[in-house]
Amino acid sequence: MKAWAVAMLCGGLAAPAQAEVTIAGTRVIYPAQQREVAVKLNNVGARPALVQVWVDDGDPKQSPDASKAPFLVSPPVVRIEPGKGQALRLVYGPTPNGAAAAPGRESVYWLNVLEIPPSVAPAELDQNHLQVAFRTRIKVFLRPQGLPGDPEAAARALRWRVVRAGDSGWALECSNPGAFHVSFGRVAVSLGGREYRFDNAGMLAPGASLRLDLAQLASAPAAGAAVAYSIINDYGGRTELQGQTAE
Repeated sequence: MKAWAVAMLCGGLAAPAQAEVTIAGTRVIYPAQQREVAVKLNNVGARPALVQVWVDDGDPKQSPDASKAPFLVSPPVVRIEPGKGQALRLVYGPTPNGAAAAPGRESVYWLNVLEIPPSVAPAELDQNHLQVAFRTRIKVFLRPQGLPGDPEAAARALRWRVVRAGDSGWALECSNPGAFHVSFGRVAVSLGGREYRFDNAGMLAPGASLRLDLAQLASAPAAGAAVAYSIINDYGGRTELQGQTAE
């Protein structure tokens, strides 16, 4: 989950602020054959909230009207009363700017929830005000029917090896031969008497690879070094796994 706060301050000091509209869950799993998927929003604040919702294809600067994601969200703009919730309908299908998802593999998009700040009352225009627009983004995983294996099996099948990175450095390379994205929690490997730990290794797409820098590693060790890593599962929890480096 990612969240941004855009603040506009007219004098005075900024006070801590937080989003009042929350999303139930940290990710959305969308089976491509399903007609629609529901996403629940909750207003945990003490005042009504107006929110705008859309899906983008990975560009956080993409505006709702320029979105290239093949999803429709209903309602796209909604008012949520304090202490209440609102169910969104997320529908996969052709859109004016959208492109079809790649076949034979999982695709990832981003659901945006923008909390629009209320207007300032005329009587308060001569006072100092802080207006904050919160935007939260979570991943939407679109899964075609019939993909081989499952997300955890794909995470277990990752391939690890130590490779050259530049003229004198080394890196831990991870390749994903599966059809599912793998979102890492952490990665740790012991090499040359030192533990290398990566607490934010990011997400690895199907068929892609990433490299994690092994600073101060003098030479490549023999294959078979143990790799301990955790992945974020479909429920937002962590699954601990083990692997080892190959030649």
